[in-house]
Amino acid sequence: MIKDRLENLYKELSEDINLVAVSKTKTVEDIMNAYNSGQRLFGENRVQELTEKYDKLPKDIKWNMIGHLQSNKVKYIASFVDLIHSLDSVKLASEINKQGEKNNRVINCLIQIKISKDETKYGVSFEDFDQFYKHINSLKYINVVGLMGMASLTNNEDVIKDEFKSISLLYNELKLVDKKIAHLSIGMSNDYKLAINEGGNMIRIGSRIFGER
Repeated sequence: MIKDRLENLYKELSEDINLVAVSKTKTVEDIMNAYNSGQRLFGENRVQELTEKYDKLPKDIKWNMIGHLQSNKVKYIASFVDLIHSLDSVKLASEINKQGEKNNRVINCLIQIKISKDETKYGVSFEDFDQFYKHINSLKYINVVGLMGMASLTNNEDVIKDEFKSISLLYNELKLVDKKIAHLSIGMSNDYKLAINEGGNMIRIGSRIFGER
């Protein structure tokens, strides 16, 4: 049962951990089961699925866009998305800023950092971060509130720990100079405990709430 799984997670997690329920491919009924159990943060990977669910579900849900976001899709979610986790390029930033201005709202974003050597993973490199961050801070309709990272798909916990540690160090440095920085989004169903141990305070959980896909 979704309710039981969520209640077990709530008991396990401390109050400072933000739990994003990853609802991609899940039905409106599944999401409502989680909603009725008290969950309000939901994460989607695809824009079309996100907009369809937004139209059908309660408006106090805080929708998080957690998947790779193409700049030509930003316009469909700019009016309502609560947090974009995957800001990873100047082109995407320009479009988010443009759509934020059109909708007269500042859009909260996390900068996605490439912490894995996996070529299929997106993100800003550590080397390019300072310049990228400086540019983003010049954009009026983007509010950077933290960082996001995706660890390698591996059973080697030492590799995952090192990747989480690398982004956690950057996050802690950033917090010292920018009071808006509040979220470190790392960890999913299979590695969230490692993420929390390394300082993560936002976790993206799918199968542990909704069951295997």
